[in-house]
Amino acid sequence: MSRFSSLRALFLSEAASPFKTFYRLIRSHQPYRPTMSTDIGSLRAKYNDPDDTFTEGDLISTDPYKQFKEWFEDVRKKLEFPEPNAMCLATATPQGRPSNRIVLLKKFGPEIGFQFFTNCESRKGKELEENPYASAVFYWETLHRCVRIEGPVKRVAEEEASDYFQSRPLGSQIAATISRQSEVVPSRDYLKDKYEDLEKKVEGAVALPKPEFWGGYAIDPEVFEFWQGQSNRLHDRIVFQKNGDLWDVARLAP
Repeated sequence: MSRFSSLRALFLSEAASPFKTFYRLIRSHQPYRPTMSTDIGSLRAKYNDPDDTFTEGDLISTDPYKQFKEWFEDVRKKLEFPEPNAMCLATATPQGRPSNRIVLLKKFGPEIGFQFFTNCESRKGKELEENPYASAVFYWETLHRCVRIEGPVKRVAEEEASDYFQSRPLGSQIAATISRQSEVVPSRDYLKDKYEDLEKKVEGAVALPKPEFWGGYAIDPEVFEFWQGQSNRLHDRIVFQKNGDLWDVARLAP
């Protein structure tokens, strides 16, 4: 046995626990070595058959809101979509640092845009305040369809935000009131205690006042993209680009 091996054995012996601890401390401060990467390149879903295409002739209107509603209603008929209104919302700082999250669409239409509600002091709220532009994606997996929108964002009127807030379940109102979204909290118990304290104070209430920091936003899309997947990856992409009061329609390469 080499001298190094003998010393190592001594350090790791139960009789020399201080040395053992020291050795482990040294080991714990070794340079970081990344673990083996995971290759998932073989994961590949089957989409639509080549005959099931989405062409310009399949558009029900040159108004993208009507086309969105058509696809959205198709999704609502499918029981496997409990929240077809879930959308991945992307915002960014003025420096271009992006962030995204899932929010729920609550209203949409050409007069009002695409509306969602949230804590305005959250990360997305602060980013929208500084850079009022967003993109959102709806992905409906089993239909192999996706819709992307992008455009400027504005705040929803306070009265409308208050009406929606008070239409939510009381538990949701309590949670929104006590939670300073995106702030660091000590523990889940901390939030639970705050929730239960307010729950006791408002026992018997039907609705709470909307907090000042809570409100709604509306995306006014300048771009709609309708995507339908094909198993041969020759996906269909039809984009609507706003041009004054009209919409230009074009097909994009997949």
